[in-house]
Amino acid sequence: MSTTQTNKIEIIKAATSKINEVDFENLSFGSVFTDHLLECDFKNGEWQKPIIKPYAPFLLDPSARVFHYGQAIFEGMKAYKDDNEGVWLFRPDENYKRFNHSAIRMAMPEVPEEVFMDGLNELLKLEEAWIKKGKGNTLYIRPFMIATGEGVIANPSDDYKFMVILSPAKSYYAGEVKVLIAEHFSRAANGGIGAAKAAGNYAAQFYPTSLANKEGFQQVIWTDDATHTKLEEAGTMNVFFRINDTLLTAPVSERILDGITRKSLIEMAIKEGMEVDVRPVLVSELVEASKNGTLKEIFGAGTAAVVNPIIGFSYHDEYYELPKIENSYASQLKEKLTNIQHKLAEDPFGWTVKV
Repeated sequence: MSTTQTNKIEIIKAATSKINEVDFENLSFGSVFTDHLLECDFKNGEWQKPIIKPYAPFLLDPSARVFHYGQAIFEGMKAYKDDNEGVWLFRPDENYKRFNHSAIRMAMPEVPEEVFMDGLNELLKLEEAWIKKGKGNTLYIRPFMIATGEGVIANPSDDYKFMVILSPAKSYYAGEVKVLIAEHFSRAANGGIGAAKAAGNYAAQFYPTSLANKEGFQQVIWTDDATHTKLEEAGTMNVFFRINDTLLTAPVSERILDGITRKSLIEMAIKEGMEVDVRPVLVSELVEASKNGTLKEIFGAGTAAVVNPIIGFSYHDEYYELPKIENSYASQLKEKLTNIQHKLAEDPFGWTVKV
């Protein structure tokens, strides 16, 4: 194990690598992690010097606030390697801004750019061998922050730990997805933390999703908390609807996450000449469009799967099958976006950033 210093970060290299033990052709998403991680603690009102060190468990006091009051946030990003061995990130500035937006909403300290971005870049340079070439091969990046302050008094923590872990990934394929439109449960409420990427948002989804699974559905399309008449997100993803040749998606709000894949698809669709309408989408108009044959597509959008087509939905115990269409908007947009991410096509938006 060797230690080196930069002006801003300490790097402790692992004595050996486990990369040769990994079957990169048969990866289960988010289950294998690289040799190193980035860590930086917030103590005494300021951020300490970040460190890159071997990936390993760490100890926390049983009274750490994260366990009792749920101060925990995260992001999801990916790194890509082009055919010339260059390593690229996709819109990392948007992830950084959203991470700190989440931190503010959860009464946590904002992470400085030199810790988040400079630390991530150094970590990726160290773990470059884990990023494989070829479309579909990526390195999933999970920045997160937890409250580590001790004591069970119901106040924000004084101490925090920011970390970044990395996981090699193949193309994410969820298979055919059928969804249940929520009639009782909601993902988030006005005034709540739906627009923050807070860990508790996802924990709260597990139970209603498990109920949908028992009925043969893979995910839930969440509706607004007040009336359950507006369509908001699909599972852990933003959601799009194509009625005739218009692409519809709900506007971001206190309840809906400002998805980076979502906003990228909107910009791409407009550039491609597709009609895009960002507005509240009603359950009733989705049902009516399915009945009269104008509903062409539904698909989720997020970092892991990029675009995930939905083949049907259920509402009020009635199932609505979507038509099978060639050259769908979902497939067109996914192809164009992944080509940009993997540097297989021109990036007219300036979204890709070289490490």
